[in-house]
Order: sequence, then structure tokens, then C-alpha cells
Amino acid sequence: MSHSTVPRGGAEASTPATTPAQSGGSTGSIDSTGSSSGSTGSTGSSRGRGAGRASLRHRFRRDRVLILMTLPAVVLVLVFNYLPILGNVVAFQDYDPYLSDNGVVSILNSPFVGLDNFRRMFEDPAFWNAVGNTLVLFFVQLLLFFPVPVLVALLINSVVRPRVRAVAQAVLYLPHFFSWVLVVAVFQQMFGGAGMLSQLLRRHGYDGLDIMTDPDTFPFLLTAQSVWKDAGWGIIVFLAALASVPTDLYEAAAMDGAGRRRRMWHVTLPALRPVIALLLVLRVGDALTVGFEQILLQRDAVGTDAGEVLDTFVWWNGVRNQDFGYAAAAGLVKGVVSIGLVLAANKVAHLMGEQGVYKK
Repeated sequence: MSHSTVPRGGAEASTPATTPAQSGGSTGSIDSTGSSSGSTGSTGSSRGRGAGRASLRHRFRRDRVLILMTLPAVVLVLVFNYLPILGNVVAFQDYDPYLSDNGVVSILNSPFVGLDNFRRMFEDPAFWNAVGNTLVLFFVQLLLFFPVPVLVALLINSVVRPRVRAVAQAVLYLPHFFSWVLVVAVFQQMFGGAGMLSQLLRRHGYDGLDIMTDPDTFPFLLTAQSVWKDAGWGIIVFLAALASVPTDLYEAAAMDGAGRRRRMWHVTLPALRPVIALLLVLRVGDALTVGFEQILLQRDAVGTDAGEVLDTFVWWNGVRNQDFGYAAAAGLVKGVVSIGLVLAANKVAHLMGEQGVYKK
């Protein structure tokens, strides 16, 4: 019964008396626990890094077959695309390939001339004429050739019958497999001085027309040839992009009262915009390459004033005139400018909200 006489307040008062010591001890244990937990966190992060490395090794083991399959392609790209970049050193030399049977020995024994080839190139009127013709052809093809695959792909995609679409794709894609020799021969038979168009005009009492040798219409002639030969490839690319558009979007737009034009503007074109931006960036980066074989076959017919571009300028000076250092300097300038154009066009694509060639 004595325990009932003990006041509760005393027991409660005795509890805080022991609290500081216990709290001090517990504080120390908390500190030690905190430090131990911190060390545990660092250990966990190191384990996370180790797990990442293990995961990378696991992915290599998992994809080793695919890596082995792509290895020959990587070797080919390195040997035929990146290793020849070292040969650009001849742009700073008076390179003579006949100094030795070994090309590397010829490069090592050729005299170094510094920037003389570049200085000579920038003072050459023929070089600037080639640059001007190249830019003119690029802008004409960008305005008249680039939109054609998009428009034709939209037209084919609007056809209801699948068999008609398949036939149209096959017919338009077939010229892509023709060589430029065959394409130029076909246009010669159509628009040359003795071609079908000229003969038709003469039968009706008009003078003949030779478009193939007219320097003023040469950029438009090249663009027409490119459209006929390569527009089918672009059509296939855009049709593949259109095939990935969900049909639910078209159905929802139709239920909202959108007609064919509004569905094309608000559904189809936004779906094509990433592909258009990517191909446009690649086309801008390829601005200084407007078709070597196509123009070389017709260069003499219109003269160098209208038919000389950077690619034929490099070929003529390097292969025909054996001035390898000078031609390499022109080719190196073209490559550096093309890289700058790709980076600038890709930056513009990023500002427009598109991915471009690579992400930010």
C-alpha cells in the first residue's frame, strides 16, 4: 500500500532529472549515428557508381553480337572517311605524288609552303566564280526542289486506294536508280538541239530550242534533273513519317469539324515538321555539294562561267592539272564551311524547337 502513497508528481519530477544525461548520451549516439549514416550514404553512392559500371559491362555482354555485327561498318567508316582526313596536310604543301611509290613518303618529302595555296586560292577569280555558281545552284534547288517531295507525299497520302498509292510510289521512286549518264541522255533527247521539243517547234514553223547548252537556264535544268531523279527518295521518307501519325488524331479533328485542309495544316504538317527540319539541316550542310557527276557531264556544254562549281573546280585542278596542294586547299575550305553551315542550321532548328541532327 506504500506505493500508493508515493506522489505522481515526484515520479514525473524524477524523470526530467535523468533526461539531460540521457539526452546528452542520446545526442552523442545520434551524432555517431548521423556520421555512420553519412558514411553509409557515401558507401551507397560508391556502390551506385559500381553498379553503373557493372551495368555498362552487362550491356556490353548483352549486346556483344550486335557490336560485332556493326564493327565491320565502323572499320570501313574509319578507314575510308576519317583516315583520309589526315591527307589534308597536302593543302599546306607543294605536294608531288611522284616523289615515291609510297604516298606517305611523298607527303613527308613534299616541301611545306604554309598558307600559300590558300592565299593563291582567294586571289583566283576562277575560285570565286565556282563559289558563286555553287551558291546559285544551292538556292535554286532549295526553293524549287526541296518542297517537291513534301507536296507530292501529301498528295499521295491523300489517295484513298492503297494500290494506287503503291503504284505512284514505285513510278516516282524508279528514276532514283538511274545513273546520271542515263538522266542526262534522256534530257538531251528531250530538250537538246535535236531533241523532241526542238523538232516539234520546227514542225510548227518556230526556231529550234537548245536548253541543254543555255547558260542562263542551266541552274533550272539541273534542278529539273534532280527533281526527276531524286524526288522519289524524299517522297518515301515523308510517307514513312506520315505512316507513323496516329489515325485517332485525324478522327478527332474530323469530329471537331475540321476539313481536309485544316487536318493537313494542324495534324499532318506538325507530324512532318521534325523530318523536314532534319532534312533541311542536312541539305544546308550539303550546300557546297550540288552534284559532281551531274555537272561534270554537262560542264563543257555550257562553259565554265556557268558550269563550274566547287567540286568540279577541285577535280579540274587536282586531277587534270596535277596541282594537288591547291585542290586540297579548296576542298579543305569547302569542308570547313560545310561543317559551319551544319552547326548553324542545327542551332536554328533548336531555336525553333526541333531536334535537328543532334540534341542540345
